[in-house]
Amino acid sequence: MSRDGKYFTTTKKGEMHELKEELNSFKEDRQREAVKKVIAAMTVGKDVSMLFADVVKCMHTQDLELKKLVYLYIMNYAKSQPELAILAVNIFVKDAASPNPLLRALAIRTMGCIRVDKITEYLCLPLKKCLKDTDPYVRKTAAVCVAKLYDINPELVTDQGFINTLLDLLSDSNPMVVANAVAALSEIEDSSRAGIFKINTQSLSKLLNALNECTEWGQVFILNSLSGYNPKDSREAEAICERVTPRLQHANSAVVLGAVRVIMKYLDIIQYPDNVRNLCKKMAPPLVTLLSKEPEVQYVALRNLNLIVQKRPIILQNDIRVFFCKYNDPIYVKMEKLEIMIMLAAERNIDQVLLELKEYATEVDVEFVRKSVRSIGRCAIKLERAADKCVSVLLELIQTKVNYVVQEAIIVIKDIFRKYPNKYESIIATLCENLDTLDEPEAKAAMIWILGEYAERIENADELIEAFLESFIDENIQVQLQLLTATVKLFLKRPQNTQVTVQKTLKLATENCENPDLRDRAFIYWRLLSSNPEAAKSVVLSEKPLVNDDSTQLEVNLREELLDNLSTLASVFHKPPETFLSKYKRLKVKTFKPQVTQAIPEEEQDLTGSQPITSQIPTSPDLLDLSNLTGAPSTPIRSSDINQSIVTPVVKQTNNIIDLSDLLTPAPVTSQAPVPTPKTVNATPHVMQPSRLNDPLTTLQKKLLLPSDRGQGMQINGAFFRNQNELLIDLQVVNQSSTVLSGFMIQLNKNGFGFVPSNVVMDIGAIAPGSSANCVVPFSMGGQINGAPSNILQIAVKNNAGVFYFADALSPGLLLLDDGRVEKGAYLHLWKSIPDQNEKIKDIAVAANIDINGLIKRLEDNKLFLIARRRVADSAGIERDVLYISAKLINNAVVLFELAISSQGQIRCSTRSQLTEAASFIEQSIEMLTR
Repeated sequence: MSRDGKYFTTTKKGEMHELKEELNSFKEDRQREAVKKVIAAMTVGKDVSMLFADVVKCMHTQDLELKKLVYLYIMNYAKSQPELAILAVNIFVKDAASPNPLLRALAIRTMGCIRVDKITEYLCLPLKKCLKDTDPYVRKTAAVCVAKLYDINPELVTDQGFINTLLDLLSDSNPMVVANAVAALSEIEDSSRAGIFKINTQSLSKLLNALNECTEWGQVFILNSLSGYNPKDSREAEAICERVTPRLQHANSAVVLGAVRVIMKYLDIIQYPDNVRNLCKKMAPPLVTLLSKEPEVQYVALRNLNLIVQKRPIILQNDIRVFFCKYNDPIYVKMEKLEIMIMLAAERNIDQVLLELKEYATEVDVEFVRKSVRSIGRCAIKLERAADKCVSVLLELIQTKVNYVVQEAIIVIKDIFRKYPNKYESIIATLCENLDTLDEPEAKAAMIWILGEYAERIENADELIEAFLESFIDENIQVQLQLLTATVKLFLKRPQNTQVTVQKTLKLATENCENPDLRDRAFIYWRLLSSNPEAAKSVVLSEKPLVNDDSTQLEVNLREELLDNLSTLASVFHKPPETFLSKYKRLKVKTFKPQVTQAIPEEEQDLTGSQPITSQIPTSPDLLDLSNLTGAPSTPIRSSDINQSIVTPVVKQTNNIIDLSDLLTPAPVTSQAPVPTPKTVNATPHVMQPSRLNDPLTTLQKKLLLPSDRGQGMQINGAFFRNQNELLIDLQVVNQSSTVLSGFMIQLNKNGFGFVPSNVVMDIGAIAPGSSANCVVPFSMGGQINGAPSNILQIAVKNNAGVFYFADALSPGLLLLDDGRVEKGAYLHLWKSIPDQNEKIKDIAVAANIDINGLIKRLEDNKLFLIARRRVADSAGIERDVLYISAKLINNAVVLFELAISSQGQIRCSTRSQLTEAASFIEQSIEMLTR
C-alpha cells in the first residue's frame, strides 16, 4: 500500500495527455502504471472518463492484475459511457471462456456489476455456462451474478431459467456454491415476494450439511433462509435446532444472532418443555458473550436481546449481572442495559438491581441519572413485593436535594400512587417539602396531580394549588391541564372555601387560553359543576385504573415480526422493514402464535411480576375503530342485546364530516324498542372465484343481523363460515328503502382475536330500491388485540345513509382449528407444564341428568376433542363424569380443560392455557353447547 501512495499525489497539467500515451504503449508495465494512475485519479473524484476508449484497449492482456484494474475502471464509467462500454463486450465473453477459472469468474462478476441494458443482453450465454462450470469458484460467483442481473432485468432472468438453475445449485457438492445460491435466491425473494425460494425436505438436508463447511457469511445466509422454513412437526424442529446449535459458539456475532433467530422461531413449535428449557440454556452463554465485544456490536446485540427477553425472559434470568453498566460504557449502551435490567428484575435479584440503580443515580450524566431513577419506579410497579424497597430508595434519593433527581422521583412516585392506592400516601409530606425545586413541566404536573388526588389529606392543599395558579397562563399545557383538574377535585372535596379558586381557574382556562383541549375540558367541567355536581363527582373523582409497566413492551404482532427479522436493521430500529425500506414489499401480516407448550418453573414466574409471559392483551372495552368509516358510535353495543344477534344501531348522518356533538348531549335511548326474534333467511349463495375456496360455497342458512326498521330501510342477512383457517361472512344486503344505497364499507370492533376485514370496502355496488346484493367479506387476524377471545363479533356497516351497528355470536367450531386434538400421553404433560395460576374454574348450570354422549358429540362437532373420560366420586360421595378435552383456537392457542359433570345439573369447567384469556372463550362455548 505504501508503494501505491505515490499515485495519489497532486496531479499536474498535461497529465491526461501523458496518461493517454502510456495507455497506448506496447509495454504492459507502462500500461499497468498508467491504469493505476487513472484509478487513483478516479478514486479522489477526478473525471477521467475521456480515457475510456484508451483504457478498454488495455483489456487485451494476459496480466491478471492489469485486467482487474481495467475491469474496475469499466464498472465505474460504463453507465456514463454506455456506447463505448459495448466495445468491451467481446473481451468479457472471451474471458468468460478462458481456461483460467479466476479470469472466468472475474469476467462474469464484472459483467454483472455493469448496469447497462445492452451489456446484460450479452451476459446470458456466458452466465449459463458459468453456472454449470466445473470449477466451484466460478459457479459461486455466477450464482451471485444472477441476483445482480435480476435487479436489472427480472423478466430476462425468469425467461432464461436462471432461477431454476439456482435452485439446482442448492444440491451442489461445494458448500460455498450452496451458500451463494441461497444468498442469491434470498435476495431475489426479498425483491419479488413471489414465493420463488421455498425450502423443502430435500433442500433442507443440503443446507444443513453445507452449514458446517461454508464460510461465516455463507452460514449467515443459510441461517436466515432456515428462519423462513416452517417445520412440519416438533420432531423436525428439534432436529434442525440440534444442527444449528453449534453455530452459537461461532466467533462472528452475525452467525450467533442468525442461529438465535432460527432457534427462537422453532421454540414455538417444539412441544416438549424439557427440550425448550435446554435450548434456552444453550442460548444464554453466547448471548452474554456478545456483550464483551466493541460498543457498537454491544448496542446491536442489546437491541436484539431486548426483543428476545420480552418473549422469553427465562433465557437470561440468571445473567442479570452482565447488564450492569460499566463506568466506561457509552451512554447508548447504558440506556439499553437499563431497559433489559428492568425486564429481568425479579424478587430474587431486586436487591442487587436497586443497589445498582441507586449507584447510577449519583452519576454525572443527567440523562442516565433520570433513566435510572425512573427505572426504580418501574421496578416498584412491576414487583408488588419489592415496592417498599423501591419507595425507600426513592425517598433516599429525594433527600439528596439534587434538582433533577428529585423531580424524576416525584414523577415515578405519582405512578406508584396509581399502582398502589392508599398505601404510600404517608410520604406526601416529604414530597411537598420540595415544591420550590420543581421547574420541569412533567414534574410539576405529577406533583399537582398528587395534590388534587389527595387534597382531603393535605391540610394546605388549597394554598399549594393557588401558588401554582399564579403562573397559570405561562405554564406548559401539560401543567395547565393538571391544574384545571386538580382545582376541580379540590372544589369537589372542599366546596366550602374553594369556590372562588375553581371559578378563577375555569375563567382563566376558558377566556385567556388558546389551547382548544384546555378550553374544552374547562367548559365540560363548568357545565358539570353547574348542572349536576353529583355527576361531576362520579366523573372527576372516579376510581382510576391501575397502571402497569408496559412502557417497553411492544405490541405482540410487531414483536413477533421483529423476532422474525432478528439480526437485521429492523431488530435494531424496532420497526418493521417497510417503514424504512421504500422498496420493501410487505408480506401478509403474520399473526401471533401464543406459547402453548413451554414449561416455566414456579421459581421463574416472578420474572414478569404480575404480568403473564404470554402476550399482554388489554382488557378494557373499546369503541369501534371506525377511522376508515368516518364515523363512530355514540352508544356502545350492549351485551344484553347480543343474545338476540341483533343490536339496535345508532345512526348519525355524517356527510363525510366527523360530528362530535353527541359527546356533549345525551345519547338516544334505544333499549325500549322491542328486539325481534332472529329469522332464518334462505338466501341465494354468493358465488366465489375458484381460487378463493377449495369447494363451492354451499347454500348457507343466513339469519337476520340487522332489520330494515333499524337500518333506515337496509336489511342485512348473513352467516359466518370458514375456508381452511380463514374466517369469512356471507352477507346479503336488501334495500327496502325508497332511495339508492351505495358506498358500502365494513369494520369490526377491536376484539380478542385481532380480526379485521381484509378490505373495508365491501364488494357491493349501488343497490336500487327493492333490490338486494350479496358479497363475501374475508377477515384476517392482523388487527389490534383487545380483550379476551370471544365468540361475539361487533360489526359496523356504513353506506350513504349512515353507519349501522350489529353483532353476531359465532358457533365455537368457526373459531377452533381441526388439529386441536392432543395425544393422551402429551395431555397430562402439557397440563402440568402450565402454571397453576393459569387455571380458571367456573361452575355452569345445566339440565339435570344431561345426555353426556350427546354433549360429547356436540363438542366433537365443534372441534372440542375428547381425550379421555372417567367416572369419579368426590369427598361428598357424589359421582361425576369427568371429560378431558383439548382444543386449539384460530390464533393457535392450545387450551386444555376438564368438565366434571354431576347428575344434579352442574358442570365444573377447569381450563388451563398459556394464554389465560382463552378460558373465557371456552366457558362461553360450553355454556352455548349445553343449552
